[in-house]
Amino acid sequence: MKKSRAEKIIEQINSTNAKRIAFILVIGFACYHELLHLNYGSNSCTWLLSDGRYKGDQEWQPYGCMLHHYSKIDTRRCFRYLAFYGKESHFVFIGDSRIRDLYASFVKHLHQDEDATVTPIDAKSDLVHTENKLKIRVEYIHSQNVSSEMVDHFVKWSQDGAPPSVIVAGCGLWSIKGSNASQNAIQDYSLNLTKLMLPIDNLHEKKTRVLWALQEPVNSEKLSSDFQMVTNEQIDLYNKAAIEVLSSTKTELWWTARLVAQGMVSESPDGMHLAPKPLQHNTQILLNMYCNDYMNFNDGSCCSSAETYTTLQVLTFVIMGLCTAVYILIFLYRLVLKWRGNPIREYSLLTDAEPSPEHTTFISAPGDMHTLFRSLSIMSVIMAYFFICDRTNFFMKENKYYSEFSFWLPIGYVFTLGLFFTEDSKFTKVLHRDQIDEWKGWMQLVILVYQVTGASQILLINMHIKVLISAYLFLLGYQHFVYVFQRGDITLVSLFKNLFQLNFMTITLCLCMNRPYQFYYFVPLLSFWYLMCYTMLVLPPLITAQNSESNIAHYFYLVIKFIGMFSVITILFISEVFFEKVFVTRPWKALFVTIDDDIHEWWSRWKLDRYSSLYGMLFGAILLISQRYSLFDDNNHSNLFSRGIALSATLASIVGLGAYVTFTFLCRNELDCSEIHSYIVCLPILAYIVLRNISGVLRTRYSSLFAWFGDISLELFISQYHIWLAADTHGVLVLIPGYPMLNIIITSFIFVCASHEVNRITKVLLPYAIPADFKAALRNFVFFLGILVPIGIKDGMF
Repeated sequence: MKKSRAEKIIEQINSTNAKRIAFILVIGFACYHELLHLNYGSNSCTWLLSDGRYKGDQEWQPYGCMLHHYSKIDTRRCFRYLAFYGKESHFVFIGDSRIRDLYASFVKHLHQDEDATVTPIDAKSDLVHTENKLKIRVEYIHSQNVSSEMVDHFVKWSQDGAPPSVIVAGCGLWSIKGSNASQNAIQDYSLNLTKLMLPIDNLHEKKTRVLWALQEPVNSEKLSSDFQMVTNEQIDLYNKAAIEVLSSTKTELWWTARLVAQGMVSESPDGMHLAPKPLQHNTQILLNMYCNDYMNFNDGSCCSSAETYTTLQVLTFVIMGLCTAVYILIFLYRLVLKWRGNPIREYSLLTDAEPSPEHTTFISAPGDMHTLFRSLSIMSVIMAYFFICDRTNFFMKENKYYSEFSFWLPIGYVFTLGLFFTEDSKFTKVLHRDQIDEWKGWMQLVILVYQVTGASQILLINMHIKVLISAYLFLLGYQHFVYVFQRGDITLVSLFKNLFQLNFMTITLCLCMNRPYQFYYFVPLLSFWYLMCYTMLVLPPLITAQNSESNIAHYFYLVIKFIGMFSVITILFISEVFFEKVFVTRPWKALFVTIDDDIHEWWSRWKLDRYSSLYGMLFGAILLISQRYSLFDDNNHSNLFSRGIALSATLASIVGLGAYVTFTFLCRNELDCSEIHSYIVCLPILAYIVLRNISGVLRTRYSSLFAWFGDISLELFISQYHIWLAADTHGVLVLIPGYPMLNIIITSFIFVCASHEVNRITKVLLPYAIPADFKAALRNFVFFLGILVPIGIKDGMF
């Protein structure tokens, strides 16, 4: 039967074609951003001073870069750092009363009672603020017009051996008032500006930054009768004159000073001076411009240089480049053979692939060189994209933005969309494979929305996200226990395979992105608790479904194992000193410390979910024993219990969920709440399992959309750090500047496609890396150690 056009189009909608589209989009946006850099330059300081917009919370978002919010502590730390290295910071604000307001806001942000003086220079309005310990001097020089006095100051600075670090100038408002909006005054204004051109260029040669603040608009409704001639049309003419004259000099035109004021002109107290909020924004812009490149705050990419690459990164990408070159040669060789009509001979490395534990299906690799190097070359391209997105300034970055609307709208949309993909599952068991994938999928999507909106600042949401992370570890313990109990597979090959799947992408990113293993905290948590579960189960005697059925004493041994694991965890928790001694021991110390050689991050993450995997294993044991003794029947589509028991269990589950939600509403301090969290987190998890499985209709249906995302949830969790979020998760990646909604759709599409491809590559490479034969797997393990040990020695692991 001939297919319709619609059916043919639907056939083309698949992951392979989606990834091809994503690749084309990446190439297209790379070309677009290269054109932007060629036309407007790649200096994010230019972006900071030239354009931006207000977000819904009245926070200023510069065009294409991230603005760090400088607290007084951050500010003083910046100047203290510069003073330590002998750099004196000298700021000069010269202009009319609006520039004086900016000076006052800057000094107010900087000022502390100790070691500070604010001294009037003369009887008019010149001011100076000095702090000797910080080696900082901030001056305000009154100049209502571009007068000879202003020109003389610039000439004097240009001839000075130690000119100011930053000069912020601007005026025009009083020229309009004094000339009664005369056209001749604009010509005089332009003529006087030309006298500043040479001094400004000379100052630039001496590393002085000169900012000319374009005149802010006025609110004519609030202007007094003396200033009625000052209109926004007149201000635009003065700004046009300043742009025409100063654009040919080394002056940095401060466009955003005007844009910041324009967005909040209604807040002006008298119609012409700025309200405190826009003045604070301007102060933050100045501090970001001056300090970011010295302080290297992760959330301050404006005016910050790209992170320098290391020798290890260069070596890693060279090896990846060689793999890509080898694949190209193999591809061309096969192409020539095909053209000549000769059979293609595969050079086999291995041909075996074992089924995966924990409900994951491994892809059987053909075992040929072509498949191996093709996968490695694709991985190389993906890693290059990761590097460009997050370790260079090629693509833009912006700050996160949280609002209740921006968080809850996508959550609602995602869950509504998931319902449209509800299907019947071929499984009927409690927590069957489709249900677990669905669970992981919707949790991962919620976590992604949480991350991109910066909702971590909301304690209520933060505590519920902690439950989702705990649920991942619960499922890890549950799945591993069920697998070993039912199959008895505790071989080292099985161990290596699971560790490879968990860590392949993370280790690759550590090498390519110059980040410690602990930076990707979720994978270290999963790997550690997987090893803990494996160790408990592998200790003799091995307890499986088969031997426990023939020897009921094995249940007693199982209880002993659970008590032992609980005791070990509790002992580590009771003594933080003992905990640190265990985890800062070489050579594994490097796996648990941050880039600052600090173990506190690992301690906080570890203790938060210290019992979650144990809860999962214990639940798995109770569930399997209950199934064995027919306490409930989940072999069909019927309900698990009788009507009365089902209603009681449902009510208890609702109470359990309500109790945890009530607890989160009563939380006032995250540290205190986190201490309680580890003990009661099993309540919402078990409540969800009961509500999801007690009804046969709900248990045997699932959302295929959520399950699809659940299959790649690990890759989504890790990939978000670099190609969806940016600057170590502090911001978001920007491919389409100025269109935040369209940008998040495009970057999300590319991000999901890249994650899916990494998931596929991991499965393809698995039988190459960990063969089913124990000797071959051990050989490869020794080979991996031979690569990683020298890296560890260089990083101080030994």
